[in-house]
Amino acid sequence: MSFDHPNYGLSESQEEDFTAQPVVVDNPLPRAVLRMNNYQLLDGEWNFAIDATDCGLRDGWHLGHKYDYTAQWPGAVEAHIMEAKGQPTSWHDKVVVWYEREFTLPERDTEQAQSMLQLTFGACGYETRVWLNGRQLRTIEGEDVHYGGYTSFSYELREENLHAVNRLTVRIADTMDAETPRGKQESHVYKRGGIWYQTYTGAVRSVWLEMVERNRLRSRVGVVSLVEDQLVRFNLTLRIHDPGAYIIRLQVFERDPAATEPLASSDFPMRLEAGQREQRLVLEVPGAQLWSPDAPRLYRLMAQLIDANGYTAQIESHFGLRKIEARGAYVYLNNERIYLDGILYQPGRATYDEMKKHMHAMKALGCNLVRVHIAGVDPRIYNLADELGLLLWVEVPSPHSSTPRSRQNHREELLRMVSLIGTHPSVVIWSLYNEDWGAQDIAINPDTRQYIVDMYHFMQIAYPQFLVVDNDGWHHISWLGRLKSDLLTAHLYTPDLTRWRELLDRLVTGEMEGTAAFPLVVGDPFFYRRQVPLIVSEWGGFGFPDYGGPHDAEARAENIRLYKQELRKRPIAGDVYTQATNIEDERNGLIDPLTGALDVPEGLLRSQSEH
Repeated sequence: MSFDHPNYGLSESQEEDFTAQPVVVDNPLPRAVLRMNNYQLLDGEWNFAIDATDCGLRDGWHLGHKYDYTAQWPGAVEAHIMEAKGQPTSWHDKVVVWYEREFTLPERDTEQAQSMLQLTFGACGYETRVWLNGRQLRTIEGEDVHYGGYTSFSYELREENLHAVNRLTVRIADTMDAETPRGKQESHVYKRGGIWYQTYTGAVRSVWLEMVERNRLRSRVGVVSLVEDQLVRFNLTLRIHDPGAYIIRLQVFERDPAATEPLASSDFPMRLEAGQREQRLVLEVPGAQLWSPDAPRLYRLMAQLIDANGYTAQIESHFGLRKIEARGAYVYLNNERIYLDGILYQPGRATYDEMKKHMHAMKALGCNLVRVHIAGVDPRIYNLADELGLLLWVEVPSPHSSTPRSRQNHREELLRMVSLIGTHPSVVIWSLYNEDWGAQDIAINPDTRQYIVDMYHFMQIAYPQFLVVDNDGWHHISWLGRLKSDLLTAHLYTPDLTRWRELLDRLVTGEMEGTAAFPLVVGDPFFYRRQVPLIVSEWGGFGFPDYGGPHDAEARAENIRLYKQELRKRPIAGDVYTQATNIEDERNGLIDPLTGALDVPEGLLRSQSEH
């Protein structure tokens, strides 16, 4: 087999084809890092069964079972159940389903003697168990059961358990449990309707096999830029089976794949033990240009792990140098003040191709910021934002109740997400919670506040490349008079322009009560004196008459212009309009969810717009 760059190309066949793919720009696998390896997408038709009484584990379905249905992977459990039953249906309280398919073991040549097969799920859940030929697999992190529905997870396939033809079995379970991270999907607490959506769970992203080295760099790279010194800190994850002496070689190139002369290069010799560990390495990139929405300059990182015999395992990723700060009343990007022209984006069940259209449309609207609202998205969307020059504000999908277990689930989901999104210069802001969802007792429970404060401090230390918001919209936490959020955000909704002016005036003069739906700050006394940027992180929501909005698209556009003008007259650091597309019962989008066409003039949300 060849070690060309198959991850630059699309795998058009769903058969067992491990040949190298042509070199093109797109990455067909939902991740940020590229590997010089061969892969096989297992997307396509799988056998499918509904385990209505949850008897599959007891009855040993992983050892053999007659499947009555088939389903297309990737796809939501909800759609698969509906197709199997032949009528619209949904699940209540709990759902358990099983998937199974076979794959042929690829032949390996002598070049791959130091490689192994790895199985990766782009995202699947909320609870996933996997068997190979009837043997339960354990993730690289040591999980018999993987929990979480928004990030990838992998299994190394042991040689002795592989056959010429292999049977892969997957059990997926989910519940309406309000303690799990759900975002805006319904639960036992929040029922579907209004702003709460149908569940969308299960086999939601691609699954693939690939050849990986026994000793390698994993597919996650964290990047922190020190722009004044032209330094970049790379946080790498090492997976080692054979302890010994290794060299990590880092090289930075121009983004163009044809560039062969590195702009910077350095070797880092070290002795590595078996297991998994993280390692931070620093590289100077003299003359590097900075990444920004107006000039999204990207570079290519080539990272190699070289053993004592010269065998090399390699990954590649792009990155950009940028610095984001909350300084006084404003946000600074690369030491220059920037106003955040944002829009709220809820992708829901949009496909990757539809999301790409949405991203281009939001850029055309004049946005330099997209707030991806408490949802997980295909990681390739972060790549696209890097290339388009769109700043991203991402959020942990929230649980719906505040308990010790919900906080533990929230923490684990945050850690999974942030470890895989640390590469992207476009990602600049993280929200821990939104509008008290999953933290309903934030104003009265010291344990809830302490957890959020602890996670805020953790993010500041471990991921200094991001701004962090504790609880977006209201009920920010003050501790000893210090806001435990890099931004003071408020959700302000009113269809009356006079009332809008009044709310903005109250906000900028520091009135913490009576401005948003709840007090803006809880905990210790806090006095606003422009020491933190103010962001109106939700506003507008203008639909049409049946949704409490203006009579036609022209009237809506005029409302947006007038409201935006009022924002810019005041010392406010940015705003986020609600929202990009219609989704389920919410009918206030500016972009056609299928085609990406704008329903309002281009540039409408750009604060310097002439419209």
